[in-house]
Amino acid sequence: MSHATINWISESVLRASTHRPFRVNETALVGHQNLLGEVIRINGDEVVIQVYEDTSGLRPGDPVAGTGSELSVKLGPSLLGNIFDGLLRPLASQGRFAKPGAVQTRGEQRYPFKPSVSTGQQLAAGSIFGSINRTDARSQRCLVPPGCEGEVVSVVDPGDYDEDHPLLLMRCTTGDEREISMAHRWPVRQPRPVAAHLPMEGPLFTGQRVLDSLFPLACGGRAAMPGGFGTGKTVLQETLAKWCDADVIIYVGCGERGNEMAGVLHEFPQLEDPNTGRPLMERTVIIANTSNMPVAAREASIYTAVTVGEYFRDQGMRVALMADSTSRWAEALRELSGRLGELPSEAGYPAYLSSRQADFYERAAHVRTLNGDVGSLSIIGAVSPPSADFSEPVTTHTKRYVRCFWALDAGRAQARFYPAIHPLQSYSEDIEFLHEFWSEQGNPQWAAQRRRFLELLEEQSRLERMARIVGKDALPPRQQLVLLCAELVNEAFLRQSAFSPVDRHCSAARQTAMMQTLVRLFDLAGAAVAQQVSVESIRTLPVMRQLLRMGENIGEDQLEEFEVLAGNLEAAFTELTGSKSSDAT
Repeated sequence: MSHATINWISESVLRASTHRPFRVNETALVGHQNLLGEVIRINGDEVVIQVYEDTSGLRPGDPVAGTGSELSVKLGPSLLGNIFDGLLRPLASQGRFAKPGAVQTRGEQRYPFKPSVSTGQQLAAGSIFGSINRTDARSQRCLVPPGCEGEVVSVVDPGDYDEDHPLLLMRCTTGDEREISMAHRWPVRQPRPVAAHLPMEGPLFTGQRVLDSLFPLACGGRAAMPGGFGTGKTVLQETLAKWCDADVIIYVGCGERGNEMAGVLHEFPQLEDPNTGRPLMERTVIIANTSNMPVAAREASIYTAVTVGEYFRDQGMRVALMADSTSRWAEALRELSGRLGELPSEAGYPAYLSSRQADFYERAAHVRTLNGDVGSLSIIGAVSPPSADFSEPVTTHTKRYVRCFWALDAGRAQARFYPAIHPLQSYSEDIEFLHEFWSEQGNPQWAAQRRRFLELLEEQSRLERMARIVGKDALPPRQQLVLLCAELVNEAFLRQSAFSPVDRHCSAARQTAMMQTLVRLFDLAGAAVAQQVSVESIRTLPVMRQLLRMGENIGEDQLEEFEVLAGNLEAAFTELTGSKSSDAT
């Protein structure tokens, strides 16, 4: 074991003199309290260490001991349903904060284990050797840790065991014997290995129309959600966590305000999983690193979260990771860089900001795991640009590594239009992977309809600038109709309340019906205007109010009502154009 002596301290960064070798990224135990730290630089006989805990009370002369291993976390069945700090140390259980002074431990609970291998069987790295069928969380699989393969010497009988109990004895190909338990450790900065990366297929379905229909995220993809203060980033991420069709949700509050995390902890245990009817916390892991916690732990928290996500992905699950917010993570990088005396780059961030972001986002993937299953990890990172300036470094670099960009607009948020995603500043590059999905949902024309909606909204933006000069009534009827149709797209389709009991989630079938209904309106209205019907006559049709309210009035169990609405639409325009023809005669 390596040893050193502290000779300089600045908050969470310290320098120590040593005469024994340390390694970069090696963890260290600092001071007499054995605070956890990590070696981030070596200069000859001096090592620089960032400490993940409060350094109050440390002083020059205190000892530092190297552990010989990288910063690692324990991955096991106790993760689901609990909340942890940025280093995956338990803060609470079942959505409740720990009592002051209480010591939270892992490994005490027992889990029902059922083996799926027998003595003498050969197992490769990442193989499944058993299952855990819990009543208070999702069923999970027990994995042979990556880097370990060989012959099964013995296996325990089915029964209840804690996550650290040896379940399997393997004779590795190196000749050593190794005990395998439900849990194993993995270094957070090292991606877990996979058999192959696969092309993306199908969406991470969120139930939010503006995302699924206009700017969809493929399963295993990467998305950024930038927005200024008050634009609804946290609420939208929590909504996605509640309603997306992932098997497991990882929610990491990276530098979030404590009251916001308290709200998450209060609300999540009370939520019902729409897929199973059981508590949502049973498939959720919350990693909380609030803004008053040590800044170095904030820097490590997103690597911890993505490692947890990869662990569940390797079990063949669809995992969604919500990071809120990567801007505060980048601020932690900037603060640590300043304490290290590094030359700042743009906006004071370190020159390696971009590569660190790449390290994080590139771990999202749709993969074939080592055991042959297919799993995915999708990453959605919120960004908090100062003054909603999307040209600042964190947002600019993030755009290089994501394929979906969901820009939140302050103007929409101030108008109480939620989700406040600006349709003309957002984009998705995952469209090509999703045609088959929408065809299976009965909407083979989805791509053309999506394009038509966006063209309407873009033309609306141009016409509104003109209308402010000459007035809407001075515009030709076709342009007035564009404004009316774009208003319907916004109000009837894109607006969706996260607190509505009917419209907070919209299935693919319901989104398809709404898009097809609106497109049919556009066609009928265009034909009516061509027959000299006034746009005002169309606007005042009683059926238009039904269209505006269809999201609230037609629930998931009433999809046949869209056929009734379409019939009312046809009848209304038949009567309108018929009466117009009679008047002309």
